[in-house]
Amino acid sequence: MSATAIAATAVFDVAPAMATHDGPNEPRWEDQARRGQRDLYTQFVISVILGLSAFLAFCTLRPKWTELYAARRKRRNAASALPELPDSFFGWIPVLYRITDEEVLASAGLDAYVFLSFFKFALKFLSATFVFAVGIILPLHLRYAGQSGIPGWDQDDGDNDDDMELYRRSFLFGSGNKELKSDPNYLWMYVIFTYVFTGLAVYLLIQETNKIILTRQKYLGSQTSTTDRTIRLSGIPPELRSEEKIKGFIEGLQIGKVESITLCRNWQELDMLMEERMKILRNLERSWTKHLGYKKRKRDSNTLPLIRSRRRSTSVTSDITERSHLLENEDGRPLVSNQARARPQTRIWYGPFKLWFRNVDAIDYYTEKLRRLDEKIMAARQKEYPPTALAFVTMESISASQMVVQAILDPHPMQLVATLAPAPADVLYAYPFHLSLPMEQTNFDGLGLSGLQGMTSRGDVELSIISKNFFFTFFNLFLVFTVFGSATTFYGFWENLRDKFKDATTIAFALATSLEKFSQFYINWIILHGLGLFPFRLLEFGSVAMYPIHFLSAKTPREYAELSTPPTFSYGFSIPQTILIFIICVVYSVFPSSWLICLCGLVYFFLGQFIYKYQLLYAMDHQQHSTGRAWPMICSRVFVGLVVFQLAMIGVLALRRAITRSLLLVPLLGATVWFTYFFARTYEPLTKFIALRSIDKDRPDESEASLSPPAVLSPPSGLDRDSLPLRIGGRDIGLRLKKYVNPSLIMPLDGPWIPGRDRPVMISPDQFEEGQIDGAV
Repeated sequence: MSATAIAATAVFDVAPAMATHDGPNEPRWEDQARRGQRDLYTQFVISVILGLSAFLAFCTLRPKWTELYAARRKRRNAASALPELPDSFFGWIPVLYRITDEEVLASAGLDAYVFLSFFKFALKFLSATFVFAVGIILPLHLRYAGQSGIPGWDQDDGDNDDDMELYRRSFLFGSGNKELKSDPNYLWMYVIFTYVFTGLAVYLLIQETNKIILTRQKYLGSQTSTTDRTIRLSGIPPELRSEEKIKGFIEGLQIGKVESITLCRNWQELDMLMEERMKILRNLERSWTKHLGYKKRKRDSNTLPLIRSRRRSTSVTSDITERSHLLENEDGRPLVSNQARARPQTRIWYGPFKLWFRNVDAIDYYTEKLRRLDEKIMAARQKEYPPTALAFVTMESISASQMVVQAILDPHPMQLVATLAPAPADVLYAYPFHLSLPMEQTNFDGLGLSGLQGMTSRGDVELSIISKNFFFTFFNLFLVFTVFGSATTFYGFWENLRDKFKDATTIAFALATSLEKFSQFYINWIILHGLGLFPFRLLEFGSVAMYPIHFLSAKTPREYAELSTPPTFSYGFSIPQTILIFIICVVYSVFPSSWLICLCGLVYFFLGQFIYKYQLLYAMDHQQHSTGRAWPMICSRVFVGLVVFQLAMIGVLALRRAITRSLLLVPLLGATVWFTYFFARTYEPLTKFIALRSIDKDRPDESEASLSPPAVLSPPSGLDRDSLPLRIGGRDIGLRLKKYVNPSLIMPLDGPWIPGRDRPVMISPDQFEEGQIDGAV
């Protein structure tokens, strides 16, 4: 679910919780209790029905819709090495469960390995927290406060500021009509478990970080790819903007030899011509389809929107191209109608202000327009374009490139800044105005414009989306609806916001007074996402729902072939929600409802790990390979959650007039803030760079390596970052870029894909000899 949908869901769920009970018709506590129990029961039943229906539907359709639910395994070489899942109803579950971390790493790369590692970390933490909550925290709350943590069983207090004194008394004496005797020792529980849970989270986080660092260093240190030997040099001054001068500057540092340099230039004119060419090519293909006609393959009664493909050997599935079986007869010939139709016409406008028009033959018109445009493109490829301030420098060794990126090259700020280079096919060459400034100068978070803020690769854009979506959901769902949620009007919201930001003490009070009454909302929210909506991710409901629309709008062979393209997994929309749910579980870990929220969190992360594991390995494609750089972002957000947790506990103790115990948590708050900076200085560099000691300097070259068995952590050819599939306009065009060069300069000018003919040849022999691109895989 997107961040906007999350916020919208929160509005409807929180609205009843924000209602005041000051009028004479205020419901009695017994009515509220019954309503709370009924809401929780209703939410659980609805979520189970939704989730179970989606799961059973997936188990039924999975063996039939292999083009969707096993799309990645059919199209990627690395995924083809995974064990084949049986077609039985539940038989695929134990096979998927037994897939090891090494197989995940070899098949899906470091990004998927890091993402699933966060689920393991969350499961370890919540398991320990749940044991403490059930064994110690819940009995103490029952004995000294009469609170069970179950929504509806405990009285809702502190609904408005006038009842603040009553709210304080409810903490001290319990929530029922009968006052319970307070024991000062009971309040020490908040202090002790705040320290315990913070220490446990930090310990497990460091443990998982060390494991990820070790795996990442072995994984990347054993490679000799062009990507790992290339640096991105930004902020190049005008006097150095030539390949020869840049090479002289780098080699003058006496760090290592330069193998090649690609100086980025302002290719905007050429990129616009290539974009226009794709539009004309598709119009020409549609015109040919209207003229020749096109038969869609008839489905039998056992197949649903996607074609049921026959079982094939691994060697055959690795060679599947854009020519889907939607387009072929049993003998492999494309499907064409028996009779050609009249040649289609198109309207062209001319004269002053385009007031006149005439109808012309569409095929002839678009063919001639494509021919003239190809001439312009060939001429544009011969032009000399002005250089920008960015270049990709490939060194002869990984050691030299790592020394360059970890050093300060120039005494002037924002000049000659060396950073790690993305894969050649991952670079956003189509935005030259982005490439004119160094990343550090334009890498700001905000406004949601990740593609317009200087990001030079799709991986950088994905990481920026993670940051934006997390703070959007965290601020809107957690802070606005929890801390400032008591305001019912826009003016009241800003008045509340102004009052609660007077000082840090007021923020802590606001957290303490709001969290407990919103526990029911968060329990229902986690249940809904864990039990109700997660199975719909497995079902890929969005792709299934949109397939009929895409199927009806498809006309040409190319458009029908694109229907079989697997959906793309987005870390930017999956990681933020997962982190937020973990933070909610941490914040509520000492409250009366801690055991119930932790239990819901355990269910969420257990199901999430299983579902995401299937999607990342078998079903969905994930093009961006940022080598696990999302892990330090995840860690920093976890530290933010720990700070919020500690502020809430300080406010809780202050409301209970346990000032001394509240002050004892202040050193922990300061230590957490300090450790956040310590972690960034000591651990994050190892999640970004390759340590010189980790580089395998004795690694044989490719000819020798082919004679020896591959290492466990060495990436297979399907995950080689030098040969990622090239995507233009959100589509995989079937080429693999091997060197740092703008695809507009070398991409073949193929003709239209006409029904009844073979797909146009994409690669010419001379381009193979140049070694810049590979053919479709």
